[in-house]
Amino acid sequence: MANTLDVEKLERAVKNVYRDVAEAPTGEYHFEMGRPLAERLGYPADDLDRIPAEALESFAGVGYHFDLADIGEGDDVLDLGSGSGTDAFVAALRVGESGSVTGLDMTDEQLEKARGLRDEAGMDAVSFEAGYIEELPFEDGTFDVVISNGVINLSPEKTRVFEEANRVLASGGRLAVSDIISEKQMPESIKTDADLWAACIGGAEQIDRYTTLIEAAGFEVTDVRENTTYEFISDQAANACQKYGVKSVSLSAHK
Repeated sequence: MANTLDVEKLERAVKNVYRDVAEAPTGEYHFEMGRPLAERLGYPADDLDRIPAEALESFAGVGYHFDLADIGEGDDVLDLGSGSGTDAFVAALRVGESGSVTGLDMTDEQLEKARGLRDEAGMDAVSFEAGYIEELPFEDGTFDVVISNGVINLSPEKTRVFEEANRVLASGGRLAVSDIISEKQMPESIKTDADLWAACIGGAEQIDRYTTLIEAAGFEVTDVRENTTYEFISDQAANACQKYGVKSVSLSAHK
């Protein structure tokens, strides 16, 4: 029988992992989490001091792309797969009172945590909505910037993700993401393993195909850089990284 990816099983596995990330950030995962990771990836300490510490505990990003996003006062920003809110809160520091930040996530526990932290911090410019990055519940041209951190690799429909990001961006809008990619094609045994997808490995696209998908959705890719300070921490994940060139990149694109 041919290997195929069970999309429903994948969704359950991803939700289970990121429920645990929200509720038990000190647990054991394939990937590193927390403020030390954020600082090593390039997040300014001044920004991290100004956002909820509990959001940072569950930070599981793979890169830093706020310099590429060039978020300014008054911008409306969408964060795809916002988790416990670290990137949404950092974005809120940049948009000011005249802008807005919307986080979108499919995991109830992450949304509950992020909304609670938002309320405690009084960050009224930030909202967190339930939904899927392949089917965005927003009107065309709603946002100036779309960001995402370590999430798009988890989607089995990356073409749809980039098409939807393009749709909800205003003319001249910007896309800035950090994600996990691979240098070599991975075997079906990895690409159809729901647990390895949830660990951000199984769904890693080859970098040339990844940028091709972005361009096919109507974007012009402007920057691509490797995040050499990011690494997986489990033996299983590290082996895949070594064998297939799985690594983190940050990139930007314009509509």
